Amino acid sequence: MIIDSHCHAGKGDGLTGPWDTDAPLEKYLLRAARAGIERTVLFAAFHSDYSLANRQVARIVRSRPQRFYGFAFVHSQRDRGRVRAMVEEAVTEHGFVGIKVHRHDASITREVCESARAFSLPVLYDVAGQVSVVELLAEEYPDVSFIIPHLGSFSDDWSAQLALIDHLVRHANVYADTSGVRRFDLLEQAVTRAGASKILFGTDGPWLHPAVELAKVKALALSASDESLVLGKNFLRLISHKAMRRKLPLKESPNAWAANFNQGERSDPWQSQAF
Repeated sequence: MIIDSHCHAGKGDGLTGPWDTDAPLEKYLLRAARAGIERTVLFAAFHSDYSLANRQVARIVRSRPQRFYGFAFVHSQRDRGRVRAMVEEAVTEHGFVGIKVHRHDASITREVCESARAFSLPVLYDVAGQVSVVELLAEEYPDVSFIIPHLGSFSDDWSAQLALIDHLVRHANVYADTSGVRRFDLLEQAVTRAGASKILFGTDGPWLHPAVELAKVKALALSASDESLVLGKNFLRLISHKAMRRKLPLKESPNAWAANFNQGERSDPWQSQAF
């Protein structure tokens, strides 16, 4: 089974670029099906209210529960004081199996990490090139699994990606995904040094083509057992305690997305690391 562990879905409300405007799944799903990708992890596009955004993602997950998994997106500063409640809703009402945080919003906090610990969830934290924090996260929360997307830098920061490989080697609870990684030699080095058990396949869909992202993993020419780890088994192991996902009725109306519309200007979160 091939599982894409990194895909956005739903509407954003920033209207500064695709990342905070819309993450439509129609083309992605056709492309993923043709590539043989059977399941996908979904989380919101950037949004001014992740409670609303997570509920929209929950509706999508509920529409095809055997096709999708959900992660709760949280803003560690704007949601301060209610992160645990948001995560609890995501887990108990929507059956979500992880947490997503992006440094473009705000740096990760203890509140996020402790919420992950409380509900035994992995955290997908986009460090946006600031990989030194991984050392602190791994040591302070050894019982929490951290997935660092893009091998640490979507913007192709070679030094950041190289540094992350060292964290993968040294810390049992640190993982990386393959989405958007362009320097193939570094991806190959990550698998060679850290092992296939530390790498998860991801696409950063729907904006990147899933077949192109999958081709990078295929090009690694891994053994069948190692390839199966990268393409799905590692992810399933990280969420194994959440295998029985609840599907309860959603409460908010389809019009809830009109609330709290925010047209504040935002920069491209992948073009620069200087957030």
